Amino acid sequence: MATLLYTHPACIDHNPGLYHPESPHRLKAVMGALERKDFASLDRREAPRADLAWIERVHDAFYAKQVLDAVPDAGQVHLDADTALSPASGEASLRASGAACAAVDAVVGGDGKTAFCAVRPPGHHAEPARAMGFCLFNSVAIAALHARVIHGLKRIAVVDFDVHHGNGTQAAFWSDPELFYASSHQWPAYPGSGMESERGVADNIVNVRLRPGSGSKEFRHAYRDTILPALGRFKPELLIVSAGFDAHARDPLAQLEVATEDYGWLTGELLNIANAHCKGRLVSSLEGGYDLEALAESAALHVRTLMEG
Repeated sequence: MATLLYTHPACIDHNPGLYHPESPHRLKAVMGALERKDFASLDRREAPRADLAWIERVHDAFYAKQVLDAVPDAGQVHLDADTALSPASGEASLRASGAACAAVDAVVGGDGKTAFCAVRPPGHHAEPARAMGFCLFNSVAIAALHARVIHGLKRIAVVDFDVHHGNGTQAAFWSDPELFYASSHQWPAYPGSGMESERGVADNIVNVRLRPGSGSKEFRHAYRDTILPALGRFKPELLIVSAGFDAHARDPLAQLEVATEDYGWLTGELLNIANAHCKGRLVSSLEGGYDLEALAESAALHVRTLMEG
């Protein structure tokens, strides 16, 4: 069964501004890597637009309307110091969330076993009523609730290996014992959340902090000894991945020393969990990663491992 790839040109057109690290070149680099011959068997699909009703399962209605109403006709409008809108940002954010929901529909419906959403803007910092950290709508959280409402799944897990803690996903999942969120992330670093003591209403939140300079050993230790066992005990019906590649040693926005090969290893471990508990169903969505070469290499290995799983 083929791995599915969801993307849309609007996700490239989203432009937070000259010199902004979350640039269109990021997605161009990923898509360029996925054009190689060894990815010919990917089932490539256009990301649909998310309905506002899907967005509002996670985000307050007034917030969703505020974001879309703020999209400018030209130039950039800033929602905070880091998060900017351009004329294409509304469409891009709806397509990013739509990609994640369509991927859930496909893997739950048996149309594919795994899926990767090559989209931007990222989403894991977006809280129910606040844009943060380059993020507008929290696509993985939206996809998780889509799986519940549309497909009747109850136990849904998100694993986030972006170098920054996904405070928005944690906030959305905190009070629901049947939603599981796990994150490895650098500490100290933006956004300042993600302590091990932050455990949710039913120990459904698992955070592992990594000190600056941590590399493959510490990264794999975090998953092998803490996150993967907790995920296995949770026994999810669907696994969703916040796939940020900015823990890479070459990334300019953080100070971890993770290697490209570590992303292949972790993807394989997550596939093992999906095969054991989720009928193999795994949906991954792009988050961070700001060194273009490291991002392209790491995302390509991530997708290749999904294809081989």
